[in-house]
Amino acid sequence: GKFWKTFAPLHKKVADFGIVNSLVQTALKFTAPGVPDVYQGTEMYDLSLVDPDNRRPVDYQQREKWLAAFDDAAVKRTDLLKELWESRYTGKIKLFLTHTLFQLRKANATVCEKGSYTPLKVTGKNSDNIIAYMRHFDDTFIVMILPLHLASMTQGKEDKITRLSWADTQVELPAYLPEKYLNVVDEVEGKRAKTIKVSTLLNDFPLAVLKFQKPETPRSAGILMHITSLPSDFGIGDIGPKAYRFADFLMESGQQYWQLLPLNPTEQENAHSPYSAYSSMAGNTLLISPELLAEAGLLDSTDLKEQKISSLSKVDFAAATEMKATLLKQAYAKFQQQAAATHEAFKKFCQDQAFWLDDFALYVNLKAANQQQPWYQWPDKFKLRDKPSLEKFRKDNEENIRYSQWLQYTFTQQWQSLKAYCHVLGVKMYGDLPFYVSYDSVDVWANTDLFDLDKEGTMLGIAGVPPDYFNEDGQLWGMPVFRWEVHKAEQYQWWMQRLKKNMEFFDILRLDHFRAFADFWKVPAGEKTAKKGSWEDGPGAAFFELAKKKLNGLPFIAEDLGDIDEKVYQLRDDFDLPGMNVLQFAFGDDTPSSIYMPHNYIPNSLVYTGTHDNNTTLGWYRQDADKLAQEAVQSYSAKKVNAENIHKVLSEMAMASVAKMAIIPLQDVLGLDESARMNMPATIKENWFWRLEDEALSENHSRQLLDWVKKYNRY
Repeated sequence: GKFWKTFAPLHKKVADFGIVNSLVQTALKFTAPGVPDVYQGTEMYDLSLVDPDNRRPVDYQQREKWLAAFDDAAVKRTDLLKELWESRYTGKIKLFLTHTLFQLRKANATVCEKGSYTPLKVTGKNSDNIIAYMRHFDDTFIVMILPLHLASMTQGKEDKITRLSWADTQVELPAYLPEKYLNVVDEVEGKRAKTIKVSTLLNDFPLAVLKFQKPETPRSAGILMHITSLPSDFGIGDIGPKAYRFADFLMESGQQYWQLLPLNPTEQENAHSPYSAYSSMAGNTLLISPELLAEAGLLDSTDLKEQKISSLSKVDFAAATEMKATLLKQAYAKFQQQAAATHEAFKKFCQDQAFWLDDFALYVNLKAANQQQPWYQWPDKFKLRDKPSLEKFRKDNEENIRYSQWLQYTFTQQWQSLKAYCHVLGVKMYGDLPFYVSYDSVDVWANTDLFDLDKEGTMLGIAGVPPDYFNEDGQLWGMPVFRWEVHKAEQYQWWMQRLKKNMEFFDILRLDHFRAFADFWKVPAGEKTAKKGSWEDGPGAAFFELAKKKLNGLPFIAEDLGDIDEKVYQLRDDFDLPGMNVLQFAFGDDTPSSIYMPHNYIPNSLVYTGTHDNNTTLGWYRQDADKLAQEAVQSYSAKKVNAENIHKVLSEMAMASVAKMAIIPLQDVLGLDESARMNMPATIKENWFWRLEDEALSENHSRQLLDWVKKYNRY
């Protein structure tokens, strides 16, 4: 009739807008965080206006026929998209998009299920008519560019509906995205630019789905910075928001590894050295974040304000210990009031971790009850682990022991959340495992038979290293050596548990003092120096054969620095463990032949400018490198080298080397001097204090690192 002739153009126009809107909502449903709710049979338009569970019969044969056509390799994608738009009223175009997005999710399930969500900035005249966002997990990025409101893109002038001109509308893309992308809708490849014009994407289809994939490379890079060095308002860096922001910085800088020092608990008696912890399996509860406890409802914002410590350039261990003791007690009191489900999770943690947690919680409280004296000075009933006495103490101190267990539960919850977040960003946690454990530790107290002690718990053999060029007396570390024959008889059970526990914290582990697995220096008790020690056989290949089986691989780095013999190198190479190179060791009298020179590296190795035990690179250049070494750096780099650029010269040299992993201490990224040194070996003063200033890292630092990893195929 007459009405229809006048109504039809409006009907068609509104329908076209509705079609585009339908496609956009379908794309949002499939790619926004969450699980898409898709009813079988509504892959095309459902205009029945009834509940989907009470809908009309579904023409599955038609769907099967069209689906087969979508995958027909003989049909050009441009021709298919043109035909889909021309037949858009049939719903075939929505079926195509649904099929395409299901295939995208199938191939990228982890990105869709666990990936981060990042809104992207849109600029230009019609920026309000575009929504753009990115999903990201590890090495895969999916960018969605979708028209909003009455923004339509049509296929041809005959379609007489309002056509929005995208003009200068464009989407800004992060610099860390890979160089190439694939539009999974039209199957057209493109190159990443700083911005991408919407008009170049929405030609053949109303929306774009861009997949960026990092190319596979055996080469990688990372940053060395311990968690305590992060800025915070609580006296010490922790697992809170600043740790997450640093993880963002690593991702944005193209870094795949965050190397940390051991996470085990420290104490003032050992100057808070992470290499002298009182447990090799527990976490350092000083690293628990009060801010995350507040987010979990266990602290109030007023609690945090009252306990804040003025931001300092150094860690204040004493103030942080006192302040966090107060906050953690308050948080535990609120935890006890929480729902039963939370307590069930805590109970399960205690059961799963009982193999170390029971002894640890008991040890911590026994030490408190004995004025923090070392276990070997406790009364015999506790020192020698009299069972009835320990059980009575456990019963009498049940609530305190439960609190100690809760602290470990809380640390683990926070750490695993940070680790999972890093995995989303494609950043792996690289940890450090000290070879020896402290004499005053739960490990020794609970397993005296595994260490070289007498029946009273007194050390018989002490760990150290013999005299060398740097120390004529050698080094005496004050830690007991292992009774490897006992470990072997027990199938290295304690060591396997220790490795597995630390692999829960990290993705890969550096085995500190690796040479001791081949042979170790044992000094008789009572000696004042390490001169009169002797070399003893370590566990050797049998240990690593078992570890490989128990861990389904050997995710280890061999710390093979210093005076190393062929026996150690053979053990390292037999199990294909990467070794270490330090550029600060490379320049001297034997520069061309030095094993630390980049031209002498093998690919299966790591390179550092320096480690946590070294001076910063600027400090090394000013304090430790003589004129010969300075001239050697300049000659080798073919650059004019001075104190202003030495950190960049060695960092780029590391990135350019053949070593498969390059690690730069954060102090060298920033170009800091000797005052930022983390540790001075064989001393106990002024170690482990360095902290990152809150605004020290800039976009320039990120851009420099990203340029290097791209330039040297580490991204």
